[in-house]
Amino acid sequence: MATQFGSCSFTSPPSSSSSTFLVPSSFKNGTTLFREFIIYPRNKQFPSWVSQIGSRNLGRNHFRLKSSNGHPLNAVSSHDGLVANPVAKDRAEPEGKGELFPFSEQANGDCTISITVVGASGDLAKKKIFPALFALYYEDFLPKNFIVFGYARTKMSDDELRSMVSKTLTCRIDKRENCEDKMDEFLKRCFYHSGQYNSEENFVELDNKLKEKEAGKVAHRLFYLSIPPNIFVDVVRCASLKASSESGWTRVIVEKPFGRDSESSGDLTRSLKQYLAEDQIFRIDHYLGKELVENLSVLRFSNLVFEPLWCRNYIRNVQLIFSEDFGTEGRGGYFDNYGIIRDIMQNHLLQILALFAMETPVSLDAEDVRNEKVKVLKSMRPLQLEDVVVGQYKGHCKGSKSYPAYTDDPTVPNGSLTPTFAAAALFIDNARWDGVPFLMKAGKALHTRRAEIRVQFRHVPGNLYKRNFGTDLDKATNELVLRVQPDEAIYLKINNKVPGLGMRLDRSDLNLLYRARYPREIPDAYERLLLDAIEGERRLFIRSDELDAAWSLFTPLLKELEEKKIAPELYPYGSRGPIGAHYLAAKHNVRWGDLGGDDS
Repeated sequence: MATQFGSCSFTSPPSSSSSTFLVPSSFKNGTTLFREFIIYPRNKQFPSWVSQIGSRNLGRNHFRLKSSNGHPLNAVSSHDGLVANPVAKDRAEPEGKGELFPFSEQANGDCTISITVVGASGDLAKKKIFPALFALYYEDFLPKNFIVFGYARTKMSDDELRSMVSKTLTCRIDKRENCEDKMDEFLKRCFYHSGQYNSEENFVELDNKLKEKEAGKVAHRLFYLSIPPNIFVDVVRCASLKASSESGWTRVIVEKPFGRDSESSGDLTRSLKQYLAEDQIFRIDHYLGKELVENLSVLRFSNLVFEPLWCRNYIRNVQLIFSEDFGTEGRGGYFDNYGIIRDIMQNHLLQILALFAMETPVSLDAEDVRNEKVKVLKSMRPLQLEDVVVGQYKGHCKGSKSYPAYTDDPTVPNGSLTPTFAAAALFIDNARWDGVPFLMKAGKALHTRRAEIRVQFRHVPGNLYKRNFGTDLDKATNELVLRVQPDEAIYLKINNKVPGLGMRLDRSDLNLLYRARYPREIPDAYERLLLDAIEGERRLFIRSDELDAAWSLFTPLLKELEEKKIAPELYPYGSRGPIGAHYLAAKHNVRWGDLGGDDS
């Protein structure tokens, strides 16, 4: 059976018992889009609420590709438009009677995807977004018909954009022979339009260029806002009113920061929702796209050895550690307005914590996963000042080399109290995690570059071998470490007998080093997240109520720090951070896991 939608043809498997109906889906700009659904009996065992709009041809890799929730990549999330469309809900089959089938490969190439990178001349676009799009194209993950537009205020021609982008594109480490050809083909699909971010007229011009390249096909449009947050709303207003797709979906990826506190974040969300439905907004946190963060739920929910231990009965503390071995280096003006708590802890580390601590979701559907994350965030105590240490790096000389202080950065105001380091103890008041301290630590200009999750288990009750460890029982503590970067790895610290006639114990690692086990290059986080946005898969993007819950934890602390003008503790550039962080850990009977001499 073949079904038609506009000029796109989709093929679905034969069935003797199916029914078809149309439901409208409306954009905020007034455009109405009809979707056609086919109902199949529940025994078909396919994901529910998958519409055929957006199915695409993935070429030779199609049948082996999966999106981040494990569904086939041609299965587009049905949440597009349904949240804001009560008609669709009313017309749906009652639960239990049927499920929607994820349509198989698109029969022709009459659909196209247009990706517009707003802020195309900026560093993020040049270093991350364009290279990620090329990597997806290089690995045949993008649909047959796609175009990429750069949009910014900088005056530039198509050829100048291609020249700029080409300098940052790299091929995979396997160095296939067709690399240069693929790069040339990708660049031919890249175009540029210069305009103001608040000009509806300029976005009309962009819309005309997009329509020219789309050549009458059913067009889906993705806008990536690689711009400062103060112009988010202007761009969304102009794009929604003047450059939305008239025949397909329109989605917008928004980069952090999502405000500075609960109030500004709420204002931003309400402003965006004047022009977009919630399911059109993709709030990106690139840490959620990192391989080890993705593997966190697999490790826990797909291995029986871990899930029974994932609770207060066996886990003594959890540490989330982020460190950079460089300072602000000219970005101080931006960083000083936010600080390390807003820049790293409130988003990256808190999102990882929520994924780590959540209950088992009903399914891997985006809403089920995000519901569980929200429950965790709402169960957490708001941060108290006595459970937080802030620091700021100072100048330091090591040998003949001199390292600058944070306030030596010419873009940083004199006498700034903005923290470049913070450590905090958080608690989740629920049955699973009651009393377990979750320690966060994030800083710049530290001794090493590192991002990891460390799970320290409780001491063995009545350990027969405690005499062999002396008085320091922490040396006998089992510890699970997920190293997010660099050199991705998962390792478990265990106690082991050293071979020989005596009874000498050693702490050893059961180690899964990714570069040894998986020689292929690990995709960049932006590749995974861009692909998910194209597919309509929202599991790794932040929902508005998640954002509200996250800010509610940190806003009272941030206001108190600023109102009381709390001076950060100074620490030398290249050190392990302020001494106060060690006292904070000791207060909760914890030793930072990254400080041991035997640390991997």
